[in-house]
Amino acid sequence: MTPAQHPVLVVGGGPVGLTVANLLAARGVPLVLVERNASTSDEAKAISLDDESLRTLQTAGLADKVLEIVVPGTGTRYYDRKGRSLFHARGPQAYRLGFPFKNQFAQPELERLLLDALKSRPEADVRFSTELVTLEEKADGTGVTATVRTPGNTESELLDASWVLACDGGRSSVRELCGIGMTGTSHDHVWLVADTVGDHHDERYGMHHGTPDRPTVIVPGRGGRCRYEFLLHAGEGAKGVQPDFETLRTLVAPYRSLAEDQVERCTAYTFNAVVADRWRDRHVLLLGDAAHMMPPFAGQGLNSGVRDAANLAWKIDDVWQGRARESLLDTYEAERRPHATAMVRYSERLGDIVMTTDRRRALLRDIAARTLLRTAPGRRYLTEMKFRPRARHQAGLIVGTHPLTGTQMPQPRVLVPPSLHPQLLDDMLGKSYALLGINVPDAAWRRFDGPRWPDGKLAIKRIDVLLDDRLPPADGTREAVADADGRLEEALASARNRFVLVKPDRYIAAVMGPDDIPAVAAALRTRTV
Repeated sequence: MTPAQHPVLVVGGGPVGLTVANLLAARGVPLVLVERNASTSDEAKAISLDDESLRTLQTAGLADKVLEIVVPGTGTRYYDRKGRSLFHARGPQAYRLGFPFKNQFAQPELERLLLDALKSRPEADVRFSTELVTLEEKADGTGVTATVRTPGNTESELLDASWVLACDGGRSSVRELCGIGMTGTSHDHVWLVADTVGDHHDERYGMHHGTPDRPTVIVPGRGGRCRYEFLLHAGEGAKGVQPDFETLRTLVAPYRSLAEDQVERCTAYTFNAVVADRWRDRHVLLLGDAAHMMPPFAGQGLNSGVRDAANLAWKIDDVWQGRARESLLDTYEAERRPHATAMVRYSERLGDIVMTTDRRRALLRDIAARTLLRTAPGRRYLTEMKFRPRARHQAGLIVGTHPLTGTQMPQPRVLVPPSLHPQLLDDMLGKSYALLGINVPDAAWRRFDGPRWPDGKLAIKRIDVLLDDRLPPADGTREAVADADGRLEEALASARNRFVLVKPDRYIAAVMGPDDIPAVAAALRTRTV
């Protein structure tokens, strides 16, 4: 594949499609985005962005703009069966990835921001009111021919694409055209969800009320917005049937008064916990809800889709630019499926426990939580959300068994010469691989064979990382950073005197001592051209 060939086709203009399109365009990859609807969504479906999603948007230069439309640093407060507060979960160490752990937002605002950014990029051809009709693999194996059309137009258009990224949601037409099924569970419980304005709630956290008679979720947002979710009893509503206003007014009455013009959205839904049977079909790859759907209780549906985009965009770039073999794309599902599947199961379990309607189970839940809260480890387990599946690559482009291998590289602030002004680590890492030497001498750096190790195509940025409160040199042969506040030293203590290879999605591919360098080089060469 060469840069002279066809653009990437992104199908779906929701938040995942717009995110991966912005990531590709920021890397200089031409793309066409098609979306069957005439505009972005006016419905606030997803409402929570985590720190990893913001870090991904940072790589596209959008994090600062997104921070202007979110409520940063929110958490979740869990209530027991009698409405008493159990604990407040704020997540792990604050700003571990450079941003607040959890952030509330309104999806329509996010989509408009992402779309405006995408339209400003010359690499992107954005086509709303455009529907995908067919996909056909090209006979020469160089990509896909897609048939698209606009409403009211009897004539179709053929688009040649190098790769097709299916971001068209749970009812993905791309997944259907590829004949890919989904495996998992469909749940019958009907929930009413309403997005309201003019609300008095000013809490900077979501509230999960585990009352068996009526499990309820309340999530305040910016500017008087607030989401309410209620489990409906038999006869109160059905999936796909618009709830009447009186039902909604009665449900929210314990929390606020409500007028009809204060309701932005109100719908009844059930949820699925399913994962696509495969995520790649030759030149087609599935992302977001097209690849996995989960219950809403963990707030991880959209965030899982953004993880897909972060994992895949740089690989598409490397393959499209001719720096890597197509086999690199096989690492996408290998790296993402285990964690996405774990998140689906976790979201199910969280709903079963927190939102149970069984009184005895709710009693046991409350007793177990209060028992854990009596000990420091138990409190940390709950308040730091240690029960949430940890994102880690256990297969794919990883080499070795060091404890840091496959984990996310933290993003603390670092000191950068000559000004020594603290800045986020990713601003130094760049968009490609980064090789960090953790307190290693110049002699160790000479073990790498040439300036473009491990081959002539894959450029890897080399950075000296200084711990122990040492100043970084301003005139060294490599770029250098120093620990600004102790967090970098805490994160990389086990890699002292070693090299850490960080992938463009900020996951660690390998931790190397001098004897490990040839094995890591060989593993990388299997993926590069």
